[in-house]
Parts: sequence; C-alpha cells; structure tokens
Amino acid sequence: MAAFNYEVVDSSGNLLSGVIAAENEDLAAQKLKDQGYLIVQLKSQGSRKMGGLHLTREKKVSHGDKTIFTRQLATMLNAGIPITRSLFTLSEQASNPSLKKALGTIAANVESGTSIISAFSEYPSIFDQMYLGMIRAGEVGGTLGDTLARLSDQMQKDKNLKDNIRAATMYPIAVVSFSILILIAMLIFLVPVFQGFFPEGIEMPLITQLIINMSESLRGYWFLWIGIISIFILLIYLYTKTESGAITLERIWLKLPGFGSLYHRTVLARFSRTFATLFSNGIPVIRALESSGTATGSRLIQTAIEEAINEIQEGKNIGETFSQKSFFPPIVSQMISVGEETGALPELLDKIAEFYEDEVTALSKTLTSMIEPVLLIFVGLIVGGMLVALYIPIFTAITQSAV
Repeated sequence: MAAFNYEVVDSSGNLLSGVIAAENEDLAAQKLKDQGYLIVQLKSQGSRKMGGLHLTREKKVSHGDKTIFTRQLATMLNAGIPITRSLFTLSEQASNPSLKKALGTIAANVESGTSIISAFSEYPSIFDQMYLGMIRAGEVGGTLGDTLARLSDQMQKDKNLKDNIRAATMYPIAVVSFSILILIAMLIFLVPVFQGFFPEGIEMPLITQLIINMSESLRGYWFLWIGIISIFILLIYLYTKTESGAITLERIWLKLPGFGSLYHRTVLARFSRTFATLFSNGIPVIRALESSGTATGSRLIQTAIEEAINEIQEGKNIGETFSQKSFFPPIVSQMISVGEETGALPELLDKIAEFYEDEVTALSKTLTSMIEPVLLIFVGLIVGGMLVALYIPIFTAITQSAV
C-alpha cells in the first residue's frame, strides 16, 4: 500500500492537506471523493518517476531515530493528543526519509480505520517483533502512551549497552588494523631496501628468509593475495550467516578473555530488560520469552529459551528451567524464582538488568584501560621483530668480515 500527499477543499471551503494510504492513485482519489472533498492536488509520497519506473530511495532507520520517535509519540499520547494527529505531526518532523514515509502511511491507515498494530505491522523492516508486541499490548490494554514510554526507556538503555560494547571493541580493532597496514607497508617498501644491503651468498636465518619470501610474494602476486583474502572473508561471512556458523562464532566470542564476559553480561542485561518490559505490559510469558530471546541477537540464548519454553509448557517454573541452562548464571534463575513466588517478576528482572548494565559499563572501561598497553606491546613486537630479523644478516656479515 502506497502513501499519497493530498490537498483538498472541504464542504466549507477550507483548504486541507495530509497523507492518505491506498493501493494506487485512483483509489486514493476515490477515497477522498467519498469523504466529500474536492481534490486540488494528489501525488505519490517519497517516489519519483524515471523512464516509466518508480524509483524510491530508502534510507535505513537507525536505532536512535526509532528511540526518539517512540519517546515523542509516548509524550504526545500521554498529553492527550489523538494518535492520528500525533503520527501526522511526527511524520512531518521526521528527518529520516524512510521513517517519514512510513509514519505518513501509518497515520493515513489509522485515520482510515486500520488498527494501530496492523498499520505498524506493514513495516517489519523498521519495527521488529518486540516493538510490535508492545504496541499490540498497549493498544489492547488502552495504555499505549505508558507502554511506549517504557519501550523508549528500554531502547535507550539498549543503545547504552551497544555504545559500551562499541567503546570496548573499537580501539583494539583499530590498533590491530593499523598494525596489519604497517606490516604490509614494511613488507612492500622496507624489505626490498634491506635486501640491497645483504651480502651475496650469505646464509639467511629462517625468520629473515620467511620475511623476504613473503615480501616478494606480495610484490609479485598481490592480485592473488587480494583474491585469496577476499574469498576467505566471503566464506567466513557466509558461514556466520548459517545457524551452525553463528553459534560457533558466538561460542568462540564467549571464550575470548575479557570480551567473552563482556558479551555474556550484555546479552543477559538485554534479555532481562526486554523480558521485564514485555511481561509488565501484559504480554503472555511464552510470547515475552520468545521476543526477548530474539531481541538479544544471541543464538545460544535463543536455543536455551526455546528449550525452557517447552519445559514451562509442561508445567515447570521459569526459574527452575533457567537453573538447568548453563547460559544463565545462578543469580538470574534465583531472582526469577523469587519474582515468581512474590509476584514481583518484572521488578526483579529490572534489578537483574541494572546489575548487568552496571557490570558492562565497569568492565568495558576496565578492558579499555588494560588492553591499551597490551596492544602497544603487540605493535612494538611486530615492528621491532621484523627490524631485528632484517638486521641479523647485516650484523652477521659485519662480524664475519671483522674476523
């Protein structure tokens, strides 16, 4: 279903403008006429014609864009502004063209009688299952404003978690990448210079000979190196997109010193916060568990939750099933058990999330401070080791000539 911008004149002679959703322009015009409007202008929203084809430039809607929109919509609804007017207003204010187009269509659909959840469900690439589940719960319960406010809090805290992970991983990635560039530059430009100083017939140490062979290979067959590395990266990428590949990669990541613990805590924090948000807004426990597992992005926790759901459907408690899953530490299963017994499960899940979020923040800062000297030593060993290996034949030749 497409969205169309319109300008019409009503029965009182007032000029009105807005957005209407329809399958095509003729149906959009018919809808406006059925409402008693005289059409002044009607055009498709967000598209342009070129050679008979409709070309639409789509821009990805970021997590930050959705968080801001959710917060603004919650504020407007809690202030008593009708949903359609709120959506139309936010559509006009949106800076992201994809979000702007989506909100305009959603607003038009809701205005024409479509349910809120059905209107949002037309954009699964923007609004994921967790988001749609919250909207459904808020619409059914009549608490959409409060539900969206809690959802925006959840999204903001999720963004903070991602920022902490990014802060902890960007520095080592940047340093390692820089080290690789230095190594390649030395092999291509520096090694040939040193080769000119090596006396003829001198026996090369093994490490020096390996460096020379690699340098000649890079300079003579660089296209093969690019092809092999590209194919290798592509194969790794395709493998990680499979179920077994994603699980294998995640298990390797969990075993990395420091970073494995950081990732584990991040996943647990995201799961606890999402589960608390969904469950406290009236979403059934099974659906809340499924959506929470998917929201973490972890295949291992999704597998553990799927197994737990089967056991819960057989009559077991959530805490009891989680205690048998190695992915969940004892503190998580114990607090969930207490929450089930006391009827305060969402509150205790929030406490778990806060605990792990604080752990992630502290651990990310610790890792950043600890890994900096380690990486500097790593770069020094690469550069220094190569220089020593290149100088050894020269020193050997000088020593032999002196003797």
